[in-house]
Amino acid sequence: MKINPKQPWIRNRLAPLVAVMVLSVGAGLAWAASGGEAAHGGFTSTDGFRVMNFVVLAAVLFFLLRKPIPRALNNRIRGIEDQLKDLEARRSEAETRLAECTQKLSALEKEAERIVADYVRQGQEARARILKEAESAAEKIRLQARRNIEHEFEQTKAQLQREIFEKALAKAEELLKQNITAQDQNQLIGEYLQKVVAS
Repeated sequence: MKINPKQPWIRNRLAPLVAVMVLSVGAGLAWAASGGEAAHGGFTSTDGFRVMNFVVLAAVLFFLLRKPIPRALNNRIRGIEDQLKDLEARRSEAETRLAECTQKLSALEKEAERIVADYVRQGQEARARILKEAESAAEKIRLQARRNIEHEFEQTKAQLQREIFEKALAKAEELLKQNITAQDQNQLIGEYLQKVVAS
């Protein structure tokens, strides 16, 4: 039975009821303690003294304990109520913290998803930039290689032309040396002098 300390009429009626129950149990014990005498001769004077001793003891205990026991019970009830209030406050605080933690966890999950998406986007952008830079570098290398090839071709072409010209000149000189006569030399010198004088 739960006792509510806010209802004093229950406490006031409970104390005498407890006392009557204790007296009844005590009287029954005293009667049983008399043994077989009561069965043979009825209620004796010794039994009367025993009952009186018990009643006096019960009355003294009742008067001595009537205030401390309810006070102790009330203190215990107050302590239990305080514990219940404290536990309720803790439970409420724990629920609040759990809700906060759940909210933070949800926010962290969203933040993690955002960070992962951001990293994926950055990775894709970096990949596209690297591919573009690689294509640009490859195009530059191709252009440079083409220029180098053209330059080498021009140099080789010029060198071949020089070699051909030198060989042709040497061949022409050799042919001239073989075919030119003294009269041809004099004629060439005369034509040359006329050009110099005319200019």
